[in-house]
Amino acid sequence: MSTVTGRRAGPSPAAGDVAATLPAPQSSWEDLYDNAPCGQLSTTPEGVIVLVNTTLLSWTGYAREQLVGSPVDQLLTVGSRLFYQTRGLPVLRLQGELREVALQISRADGSVLSVVASFALARSADGAELAIRLAVFDSTARGDYERELLAARRNAERSEVRVRVLQRASAGLATARTEQALLQFVAETTRAAFDATRTAVLMVPPEGGALEVVIGRHPMPGPVDLQAPRPEAEALRRGEVVTIASLDEAEQTFPDMVEPLHAARVEALTATPMMHDDGPLGVVVSFFGRSRTFDDDERRLHQAIARQAAEALQRVRLQEQLRFQATHDQLTGLVNRSFLYARLRQVLAAAARSRSSTAVLFLDLDGFKLINDRLGHLVGDRVLLQVAGRLRGTTRLGETVARFGGDEFVILCESADAPGGEAVADRIRAAIRRPLDEAPGFGVTASVGVAVHLAADGAAADPEDLVRTADDAMYRSKSQGRDRVTVVCL
Repeated sequence: MSTVTGRRAGPSPAAGDVAATLPAPQSSWEDLYDNAPCGQLSTTPEGVIVLVNTTLLSWTGYAREQLVGSPVDQLLTVGSRLFYQTRGLPVLRLQGELREVALQISRADGSVLSVVASFALARSADGAELAIRLAVFDSTARGDYERELLAARRNAERSEVRVRVLQRASAGLATARTEQALLQFVAETTRAAFDATRTAVLMVPPEGGALEVVIGRHPMPGPVDLQAPRPEAEALRRGEVVTIASLDEAEQTFPDMVEPLHAARVEALTATPMMHDDGPLGVVVSFFGRSRTFDDDERRLHQAIARQAAEALQRVRLQEQLRFQATHDQLTGLVNRSFLYARLRQVLAAAARSRSSTAVLFLDLDGFKLINDRLGHLVGDRVLLQVAGRLRGTTRLGETVARFGGDEFVILCESADAPGGEAVADRIRAAIRRPLDEAPGFGVTASVGVAVHLAADGAAADPEDLVRTADDAMYRSKSQGRDRVTVVCL
């Protein structure tokens, strides 16, 4: 077995060279003080500077003779001097030290140096005050770092707020089932998100035209032409948020709005467009009771809410269109056969409970086939549209008009007896008999059958039986010369 014997290693030549360059002990302490990585100075107990190191001189730009012999508080800015005199010195004399105090030093060139200073009070053995020693650290970088941290924290908080607002908006918009409910939610969400005094929603009508207030109150409630010098119209023209930060700005950009805004105690507003691929939909306007500025984050949040609202609005309108198409006739817009039977079941059930009567009118147009044959189906369709309009204008509350098919129409009259049903039929026949705008020289009349269910025994009638009876009665009217009414009671 071999044995390895070691020995203590001596200093390497390199280490020896370094040691040789170090100053003598006394001078090394002086060098450490004078060139320390922090500023250092000493004062008399009264605060007169007696010693200052090179580091602090380089930071402040003063010559040594400018500081030695002068009061230390004269080196501080007014605010820091007041703090040092009223709060710093009492604590220092009471506790013997004062650590990490944020102060500001006035440099020789008039600029300000932010520092963190620690004070120590030197005492003799009998407690007499000998000197005050200060260590000063440049906190400029720390201040910048803290400001960056604060800015980052604020940005993160803003981002979190934006995310929460958009999440709430997304969830609420997804549950809206009608256009009115959706726009009401948009107004309330926008008002709460931006702490607005109130919010209004202006919409472009589906058929086009001027903006109209549909939700909320507006200082200028009338229609807004899309080319008008108004922030709402400007927002739609530019496709971006338009702001008024104060009434002075309004005077420069939209002077006609100054008086109404002032009267409504509004000093600032935002107008956010709701846009879609099909074009402008509307504008969300938020009003503020005080002057304020609007940064890019706020503008982006306004736009994000409006963008979600526009997408949700298109979805709701499509759903409403599909529901309408499922229950209405595509040509005339009257309710269709399936809606009629659903409504008739409801009315007959209610009539059975109240033992009231119900009338169903079944009408067929006399002379319509001739128009179709002579003038074509396009003219025939326009005639049907005109007839449907007359039926709408003639019927009253409690009367439902449906297109049953072709040139056949059904009118459901709630709580109507035989004379009432016949009166409705005569009113309709008179309206249809008038000359046709779409087919000059041609005319149509109506043969009508009326089926009345009396519900005297409290039993509900069968909807299909009632419509079939009215249909049969209509054919009797046709066979007896047309443009007549036949009434049948069940």
